[in-house]
Amino acid sequence: MKANHTVTELIDGPAGALEVAHQPAPADSAPRGVALVAHPHPKMGGTMDNKVAVTLAKTFHHLGYAAMRFNFRGAGRSEGVFDEGLGETDDAQAALDYAARLYPGGRLVLAGFSFGTFVQTRLWQRIRDARPVERLVLTGPAVNRFPLDAVPDDTIVVHGEEDDVVPLADVLNWARPQHLPIVVFPGCGHFFHGRLTQLQRVLTGMWRP
Repeated sequence: MKANHTVTELIDGPAGALEVAHQPAPADSAPRGVALVAHPHPKMGGTMDNKVAVTLAKTFHHLGYAAMRFNFRGAGRSEGVFDEGLGETDDAQAALDYAARLYPGGRLVLAGFSFGTFVQTRLWQRIRDARPVERLVLTGPAVNRFPLDAVPDDTIVVHGEEDDVVPLADVLNWARPQHLPIVVFPGCGHFFHGRLTQLQRVLTGMWRP
């Protein structure tokens, strides 16, 4: 498989067919690990082809990870119906298990955008004792719409100053008791329009060598 080639396929998921897209690491050697990316709310048009989700996948691919995106149940070609984040966590675990079989060994990164951040924090809570996660990356976390639990203190959180879907004040209120830093993009809205290249550059610069 060519390193720059993205494979899109259907796998067995907990609600039927689950659509996934994966791209191996750019080097000929084994990937550094697997980065699983979760997309925004499927009832609001979110799919794995969302530009922020794609940018997250591209970022980790360039950092040497095998990157996997997937469509939650009811989005794209994935079967099933929306389940308020509960079944979607099962979808994420199915995609993760498949990625781990394709690219065994290495580190694990969980990244998400908006609703996807809720799912990824739930998945982290579920698997953390059995499967160490290198880092969480939460972009535009939907803390005002879904109950995000506390996260590790090295979690990367990125948010737009002018986000009209999830106000920055709500994210700060969630982060403050955890003493969790937030990377704020001044003048930026929820979908990071015109700022995706900057988002990739910032995440790359923050990553541990």
